[in-house]
This record gives sequence, C-alpha cells and structure tokens, in this order.
Amino acid sequence: MKEILYNYDNLIERDITEVVIRIKALLINNNDVILGLENNIYQFPGGHLEENETFEDCLIRELLEETGIEISSEQIKKPFMKVTYMNKDWPEINKNRKAEIYYFLIKTDKDPDLSKVNYTEHEKKGNFKIEKIPLNIAVEVIKNNIPNNEKNKLIAPDMIMAIEEYLKRYTE
Repeated sequence: MKEILYNYDNLIERDITEVVIRIKALLINNNDVILGLENNIYQFPGGHLEENETFEDCLIRELLEETGIEISSEQIKKPFMKVTYMNKDWPEINKNRKAEIYYFLIKTDKDPDLSKVNYTEHEKKGNFKIEKIPLNIAVEVIKNNIPNNEKNKLIAPDMIMAIEEYLKRYTE
C-alpha cells in the first residue's frame, strides 16, 4: 500500500487530540471512473467512518448513499493507498487532528442508481451529482477543474495520485 504523510506542523502522535478516518473508493465502471461533483469539487465516493463501523461497512454504506450502487464485501480488497494529514489547531485552536484517508479500488459493472441515493443536506445544498468520466482523461479533467474551487488545491492532488497509482499498479 502506498502511504503519504502531510505533517507540515511537525506533530508527533502524542500531540494528536483527535483522529478522523475517511474511506474513499476509486470506483471503476468498465473504462470510466465514477466521481461525485459538489460545489465544483470532484471527489471519490466515500466518507467518514462512523463509530463501531468497519472499513468494509463504511464503504458499502457510502457507495450506496452517494451513487446508489450496491456492492458486496467480496468486491472489497485491501486499500491500495493511504493519505495521512496531521494538522495543528485544526479544526479549532488546541485541537490537533490526524486525518487518515484510505483508498479502495472497487470495480463494478453497475451504473449509478439515483433512486437509491441518500444525500446529506450538505450534499443537496452543494448540488451533489455523479459523473462518469473516461479513465484515460480523468486526471486531465480533475486538473482542469482545480481553478473552479479553492478546495480543489487540497483534494485534487490526492485524487490524481490515487488514479495514477491505480493505473501503474493494476493496468500495466
């Protein structure tokens, strides 16, 4: 598994006061990647790990909520990439957050089913929608979208790395 650590504040484990875990899916449908688009920010389907939830359960729940695609536990392998952010005073003063994001590869022949999605209020307000983008131009599409929202500068590089890691590891 490829691991990336962002720790510009030079924190150590005992400095951390809060840990957040997110699970993301590089969702491949034939030769397309399925992405969410909210407030001009592309993102992989996924979300926060809830209390007493396994990575597998989180991935199954989030994919259904965001894409309407039902997957089975047999489709879930080990994560292929992990990105960790260690931030001082985030999201507020005197909170040092460690955010771990695990990326899973999910291949499916199922198309998104909007009759099964369950978007949060935040997603609804951000006009969340699902897009299928040809895998061979996905990196270019994500790069070209960076100027459309300041948050893309944080999210897009990790998405691009995940797609490139997939292409290197699983398609050569």
